[in-house]
Amino acid sequence: MTLVDSLHKHSRINWEVDVFPQDVLDWIINENLWNIWVPKTYGGLELSLTAGLARLRELAKIDASLGWTITLCSGANYFIGNLQPIKAQEIFMTTGVSPCLGGSGGVFGKAEIVGDYFRISGKWRYATGAPYLTHFTLNAEIVENGIKLRNNDGSPRVQSFVIPKEAVQVIEDWNTMGLKATATHSFAVADYMAHKSCSFSYNDCYLPHPIFKIPFALFADLTLWINYIGIAEHLMEEAGSDMGKGKLNALENTILESDQKIFSYANEIEKRIDEKRVIGTDYMEEIHNVAVQSVKRISRNIIEIFPSLGVKASTKGNNLNQIFCDYFTATQHHIFSRK
Repeated sequence: MTLVDSLHKHSRINWEVDVFPQDVLDWIINENLWNIWVPKTYGGLELSLTAGLARLRELAKIDASLGWTITLCSGANYFIGNLQPIKAQEIFMTTGVSPCLGGSGGVFGKAEIVGDYFRISGKWRYATGAPYLTHFTLNAEIVENGIKLRNNDGSPRVQSFVIPKEAVQVIEDWNTMGLKATATHSFAVADYMAHKSCSFSYNDCYLPHPIFKIPFALFADLTLWINYIGIAEHLMEEAGSDMGKGKLNALENTILESDQKIFSYANEIEKRIDEKRVIGTDYMEEIHNVAVQSVKRISRNIIEIFPSLGVKASTKGNNLNQIFCDYFTATQHHIFSRK
C-alpha cells in the first residue's frame, strides 16, 4: 500500500484547513513520520538519506503543507543526534507519546546562566507545526551576570535548546496565502528555567549513525529542496488534465533534472560518509547553489504556464490554486530566498 492509499484509507481529507485534523495527525504518528531519521533503538524508522528524501518527495506530492510540516518536524527530531544522551532518552523513550520537535532557527531570545540552569526568555518566529509539537527548539544568546558572552571572534555566544511545549506560549500569527496547515506560528518563552541538559549544539554528535554525519546546513538544503520538487510534480499532474503535454515540457524537464541532481548528490554524500571522507564547505556550497538555481527554474516554469491554466487556477478552493499558493509561500523560506 502506498502512502497515498494509506492516508486516504485512514482519513477523509480536506486540505483547505488552518490545522491538520486529528485523523491526519494520527496517520502521521501511525506511519511514524515524525521519526523518519530517528534510530530504530529510539523508536524511529532510521531511513537513509536517499530513502528519507524519497519519502519526503512523496509526501510533498500528496500535499505541500503535509510534506513541509513533516520535513521540518522530522528535521527537528533529527536533533536527537545532537541532544545530550540523557535528554534524548527522556524525550524519545520515556514520555509515552510520539515526540514531535520543531521551532525556530533564528536567534531571537536570551538564556541567562543560573547555576546548572538557563533562564530563557524571548519571542521566536516561524515554528512550523507549532500546534502539533511536543517540544520546541530555539536558539538564544547566552548571558551571565547580566553580560552577553562572546566568542573569540567577538560574535555573541549562541546555544540551542529543547524545551517542553508547556514552557511555551504559541502566538497564532501565521496568515499566509499558502502552506496554511503548517501553522508556522511564533512562540514566546518567559523566564523558563531549563536544565543544562536541555542545551545542545549542531556541532556535537552523540550517535554513530551515518545520517548524523551530515552537516545540518547541508541536511536542511536537501530536505527542503526535495519539497519544491514534490510540490511541482503535484502541480504538473493537476495541470496535465487541462493542458497539452507540450506546454508542460519545460517544467517536466526541470523537475526530472532536479530530481536526478538531488539524488546524485545524496548518493555521493552517503558514499563519502561510508568511506569516511570529509564533506567540505566548498562541496556544501556547490550543492546549495545548485539547489537555489533549481528552485528558481521550477518557479519560472510554473509562472510561465500559469496564464494557460484558466480562471479556476486563480479560484480559491481549486486544487491548482492551492498548489500554486503553497509553492510560492514555500519559496519564501530564507534558505532559498537569500540569493
